[in-house]
Amino acid sequence: MKILVIGPSWVGDMVMSQCLYKLLKQRYPEAQLDVLAPNWCSALLSRMPEVDNALTMPIGHGSMQLSLRYKIGKELAGIYDWAIIQPNSFKSAFIPLFAGIKKRTAWKGESRYFIINDLRSNRDNFPLMIERYGALAFDKKDMVNNKALPKIPYPSLTVNETQRQQAINKLQLSLDKKILGLCPGAEFGPAKRWPDSYYAQVAQERIEAGWQVWIFGGEKDQQVGELIRSQISENLQSQCINLAGKTSLSEAVDLLSLPQVVVSNDSGLMHIAATHNRPLVAIYGSSSPKYTPPLCDHVQSLYTDIECRPCFKKQCKFGHIKCLTEILPMRVISSIKLLMAEK
Repeated sequence: MKILVIGPSWVGDMVMSQCLYKLLKQRYPEAQLDVLAPNWCSALLSRMPEVDNALTMPIGHGSMQLSLRYKIGKELAGIYDWAIIQPNSFKSAFIPLFAGIKKRTAWKGESRYFIINDLRSNRDNFPLMIERYGALAFDKKDMVNNKALPKIPYPSLTVNETQRQQAINKLQLSLDKKILGLCPGAEFGPAKRWPDSYYAQVAQERIEAGWQVWIFGGEKDQQVGELIRSQISENLQSQCINLAGKTSLSEAVDLLSLPQVVVSNDSGLMHIAATHNRPLVAIYGSSSPKYTPPLCDHVQSLYTDIECRPCFKKQCKFGHIKCLTEILPMRVISSIKLLMAEK
């Protein structure tokens, strides 16, 4: 059997999608499993042994380009027996349709009834995202609720030790001191971003304890990384290294396997750190660990119980982001110490 998965377009979602791929390989070990996803996803898909081929989706997130979808579909015609569409959008289901793939499985979304012929509509019975992904690996009749699912295997991205050492050399990093990894960005929006001044206080405390701090993120996070460094005592700033914008996603995957503890917003990098089973402090603002929790053994998920959360909004409609500001630095520092005691 040959299976085509239309993969998600966000880092965290792509990491969590490995749960589906693992379940598919458990059920059909001889099957060919290919994933069609944006080009940047190859950095993650190449670290998933379950994926046989990563196919590049040349159409950007949010773009229809129906004629190009038709062309891609025709190029894939006659190859696959089963398609699983992870995104909920109408347009994401067209390529398997145009490819003539007989079985097309997906959750109900954007009225795509005539495109999907194995439509799942009981999404609310599967509260976790990984449960929703995992349920698509099984027959519809068997997936009444999440209790029908077997144990879902956690994502576990492989580490390329050669490339990791090359990144260490290139960035002139040292492993002489314990490492606190910080992931202060969140592509989703500001309602997921813990204040930079709070991150700085946590970094200062760990550096004073004899640690070093590595700040992870993309180019958009470079500025917040510098803001964090600038708020640390000047004589200690050399022990806080801003890697944001200086690493590829593949390098970040490797380097996030090294910190003794990672502190992160609810973001794609949080999920990457979790795949290495790093002790993790996960900070939730507008989102909730009841939907996308960190999937690792040693974790402290921090959030507030204010009335308006979780709202799942990109920006706070009240302008106060109390869901984040009321998580004080001392609470994160205490969580780090607790995680270190566990280890």
